[in-house]
Amino acid sequence: MDQLNICLALPEIALAVFACAFLIVDSFTKGRILPQLHNLVILFCIGLGVYCFSLVPGAQTEVAFSRAYVSDAMGLALKGFSAIAVAVTLILGGDYAKDRNMFKGELHALVMFTLLGQMVMISSNSLLMVYLGVELLSLSLYAAVAMQRDSTRSTEAAMKYFVLGALASGFLLYGMSMIYGATGSLELGEIARASVSTHANTIIYVFGLVFLVAGLAFKLGVVPFHMWVPDVYEGSPSITTLLISGAPKIAAFAIMMRLLVDGLLAMAIDWQHMLMVLSVASLAIGNLTAIAQTNLKRMLAYSTIAQMGFMLLGMLSGVMGNSTVNAEQSYSSAMFYTVTYVMTTLGTFGVIMVMSHKGLEVENISDLKGLNKRAPWLALIMLLLMFSLAGIPPMVGFAAKLAVLKALLATGNVWLAVYAVMMSLIGAFYYIRVVKTMYFDTTENDLAPPVVGAGSRAMLGLNGLAVIGLGLLPAPLMALCAFVIQKALAG
Repeated sequence: MDQLNICLALPEIALAVFACAFLIVDSFTKGRILPQLHNLVILFCIGLGVYCFSLVPGAQTEVAFSRAYVSDAMGLALKGFSAIAVAVTLILGGDYAKDRNMFKGELHALVMFTLLGQMVMISSNSLLMVYLGVELLSLSLYAAVAMQRDSTRSTEAAMKYFVLGALASGFLLYGMSMIYGATGSLELGEIARASVSTHANTIIYVFGLVFLVAGLAFKLGVVPFHMWVPDVYEGSPSITTLLISGAPKIAAFAIMMRLLVDGLLAMAIDWQHMLMVLSVASLAIGNLTAIAQTNLKRMLAYSTIAQMGFMLLGMLSGVMGNSTVNAEQSYSSAMFYTVTYVMTTLGTFGVIMVMSHKGLEVENISDLKGLNKRAPWLALIMLLLMFSLAGIPPMVGFAAKLAVLKALLATGNVWLAVYAVMMSLIGAFYYIRVVKTMYFDTTENDLAPPVVGAGSRAMLGLNGLAVIGLGLLPAPLMALCAFVIQKALAG
């Protein structure tokens, strides 16, 4: 293991060492200094994110560990976003975990190992590394869902997630084995070179591609691999729901870029058609089913399905015929959409968690009745987030949707753009219904205003400002996404 390998993988190595040290210290102190360790974990994740972002401007594409690991600008940026998202999750979920006897060293360790799994996925340059990262992330999430061992709902959600996740991992592994059989290599660069060969076995490639896309679709939670999403979102504690719905979406986007773009771009026409079917179905089923939901977390689950379907529209418009001239615009729009969606989701579940105190779990839309009278500040933050998810200007969700639609129109997919706009109009209904419930419905019970900690209040305020600020001035973040995607495609 030479010095270059260690330097390139420094974020992952530092995180792994810190997580193991955390477990040892927590075991010896028996939780006595856990509040201090909680703050230390948050600071470490923020520092890790800042470190990754600081390397982006001068980053070059370099490989290490026998070409199984790649370090590039896109990977560093996505790692930075993931680390910051995990830190925000811990800040917003700290009080919630304390009220439900979940504020333990195990939870923090699982959170760090989920981040480690995401970072391994983001920097994978080999099918083996992709699978290693996916399993590290998935196994940590399965355990996090079942943290409330006395809750039958959490246990049921964990079992469903585990069984369906194992099935999806099997799909992914089977697809990888077929790609390996066709190329004789696990390294994505070698696979890319072999896929353009005139001697390539197209049938094996297509079969392997089908299973790969199925496994990726499960991780994203898009139709028809979406059935776990509403059950797991509803059954999990809200902090775990946020852990699943937030940063892992960034890692899922990363492995789509690594596998489909870096490894199998020569077969873009095939996988773009598959993504088109997934996207069209997800937009329809996600939005239409969300309208019928009365449970807030299930509604947000179906909303996630629709949002990920919209993100796929950017991924499927990168190649037109044999031309990749629009690849940078398309993939950067998908990245921008994913990052802004994760930011909005953090705030949404953050509001749900700060409203939920000991003995009260905010689950139904009706639980938000009269929130404007009880906590006008929280109602305002939730309004901004709902408007952003609905794509209403000047929120950042509008800029994200507009970027994806521009990418679609640039490649001539006019009917898909029209369809996406129609589905977004349908989706706006259930987001605005939440706003209507908060501001115009009254509750018969005289509920006390929720107590919001200083850290959560500051974080939600920053989240609300970011939703408006990036909506009014999306250019810096869009420029960052375009820059790192351009470097990734050139590398």
